Amino acid sequence: FRRVLFRSLRLEQLTSLKVEPNGKVLRLTDPELLDYPFLYMNGVGGMYLSEEEATALRRYLTNGGFLMLDDFWGDREWQVVTEQLSRAVPQWQPRELPLSHEIFHAVYDLNKRPQVPSIRHWRSGRTFEDHGPGSDRGPNYQGLFDENGRLAVLLCHNNDLGDGWEREGEDPEYFREYAVKWSYPMGMNIIFYVMTH
Repeated sequence: FRRVLFRSLRLEQLTSLKVEPNGKVLRLTDPELLDYPFLYMNGVGGMYLSEEEATALRRYLTNGGFLMLDDFWGDREWQVVTEQLSRAVPQWQPRELPLSHEIFHAVYDLNKRPQVPSIRHWRSGRTFEDHGPGSDRGPNYQGLFDENGRLAVLLCHNNDLGDGWEREGEDPEYFREYAVKWSYPMGMNIIFYVMTH
């Protein structure tokens, strides 16, 4: 699976945060991992964690790290992702985040839970990505919480928020409809929430 970072340039432009504009790509087993409070992974529908990676992810999450998983769709990919996460943190079970959760209102007050299709699917007239049964059920935001109630893992299922960040310059209409309305506001909310809790 791909390991990518929130579009750091926009984060620096839209906030007072000082960030590395090109982001940083790390393996879960990289010793530097613990130096970073926020990890973003996308395209995780086929993810597999080795024992070493599961152990490293457990260490990262139980030491206060946060992981956002994005761009996975449907029942099969949900099962794969949750099974792999359970190898790292078996005691943490996914819990749905309702629209009333602070993460949807931290900076931008969102009136619905965003769903962003890839630009490729959007160009074919779809508002979701068809990855089999369950792909069309709407956005599914769930969290894994540690023993202290801290949101440690955010699962952005039936979503590709990252395409709104990655593809912003490819089509003005997609940019207006998805990047401006949903991907950037939700991304800012997530980062603000994580960094202040």
